[in-house]
Amino acid sequence: MFDRLFSYPKTIARHRNVPHAHARERFLAHCADEGVSHSMLCKIAWQLLVVASTIDLRERLVCVEEIRRAATRPVVFCRRVKHGPRASPSSSQQLFVHVATAWLRFLGRLQKPRTEDGTFARQIRSFRQYMQRERGLSPVTIQTRCERLEWFMASVPVQRRTLRDISVADVDTFLASKGAAGWSRASLSVLAGSLRSFFLYAQSRNWCDPIAAAIEGPRIFAQERLPRGASWEEVQRLLASSNGDGAADIRAHAILMLLALYGLRAGEVSRLCLDDIDWDRETVSIHRPKQRCAQQYPWHSSVGDAVLRYLREVRPRSGYRELFLTLAAPHRPLSSPSVTALVHARMVGIESTLARRGAHSLRHACAAHLLASGFSFKEIGDHLGHRSSNSAFFYAKVDLEGLRQVAELDMGALL
Repeated sequence: MFDRLFSYPKTIARHRNVPHAHARERFLAHCADEGVSHSMLCKIAWQLLVVASTIDLRERLVCVEEIRRAATRPVVFCRRVKHGPRASPSSSQQLFVHVATAWLRFLGRLQKPRTEDGTFARQIRSFRQYMQRERGLSPVTIQTRCERLEWFMASVPVQRRTLRDISVADVDTFLASKGAAGWSRASLSVLAGSLRSFFLYAQSRNWCDPIAAAIEGPRIFAQERLPRGASWEEVQRLLASSNGDGAADIRAHAILMLLALYGLRAGEVSRLCLDDIDWDRETVSIHRPKQRCAQQYPWHSSVGDAVLRYLREVRPRSGYRELFLTLAAPHRPLSSPSVTALVHARMVGIESTLARRGAHSLRHACAAHLLASGFSFKEIGDHLGHRSSNSAFFYAKVDLEGLRQVAELDMGALL
């Protein structure tokens, strides 16, 4: 396999002389069978070389935490990419963790987290089914709660064998650690709510002592924050920056148009399917997980042109029905985090100064633009798919023209 990827004898010898050469070649052949491109196979091969040199693999299972610790060593990001700049430490570490985890899982040498097959796995699965079948929560909410619950369970001391052994002090310690790691008050409040929801369910099943009422996060006041969205001028610059002829630009332009003009969430864009577009009636159906329904929109001509160009020139032939697929093989549906990462990269490219430059910033920009254009809160709420028009009141804080009119009002007659 190394002969197929590299041409220089010294490079081939280097890959073969590092331990676990046969296991690395097997994994590379597996990736090739999955349709991974030649350039990506070369990247994986170099990362496997670093992994095999960094992590001790002598007949034992390796946990994810050990992989993450190894990713912080300088050797992980010291090698320059050929014909390109040095990769940033964070991106090199992420690639190291991703490749190492996939390789060890392929070899059967990856140790599963305690929450996957240990003490609390059954309770977490039961809680997931409860949220799906009885609460009817959206898949994103369920996945987020279970993921954060697994983080908490992995943090409790190993002496805690049952849920009855877990105390409020364990929860407070976990919340404090996340606060020290830089989590915002709003994120900590949501995290505390997720843990409280689980322990309320556990109390109803008589799995634990009644500690849910004592789980408290930071107090969040209603409407205390300002919307953090891009200005409409910035949105126009963003759309103009993607008006290229490359495959990445064509796909990005279609995604950005949907986010900016329809105010969609990243997950709604990633779940958009070919069958959701009715070209004859010129409508598009958006699935709203929070409302558990689909909402139809008239198909804007500029958005339709951008999507049609993507379908004709860029989208690969695939059995997937999702509209947006990855550009590199193996082709698969674009995930919600990938949509957010795409927007973030494009915002960085136009030198945006926003603190948060993800897909949701375009949703805020869309709402603020509609408000400035004179639309009512009911119309804005309907366009964004809010369950209540009161949710759109949040954007009244950025109605600068209205605030100026209030400031210019002559109050002398009232004094």
